[in-house]
Amino acid sequence: MNQAKPAESNGHDKEVASLLLGAGFALASLIILPALAQRLGLGSSLTIALRGALMRASNRV
Repeated sequence: MNQAKPAESNGHDKEVASLLLGAGFALASLIILPALAQRLGLGSSLTIALRGALMRASNRV
């Protein structure tokens, strides 16, 4: 009769979700965004600005 408490489960789920979302933003800003920018022919300064915006968004999570 080992039952998990809902409050503990919700806290763990939120931590995992935040970690996955942050990792997704990091992956997007470091790998996907530069590749996409190169494919579209965007300048490096615009790519850096977009990477900064993604990293700021990941810090808010």
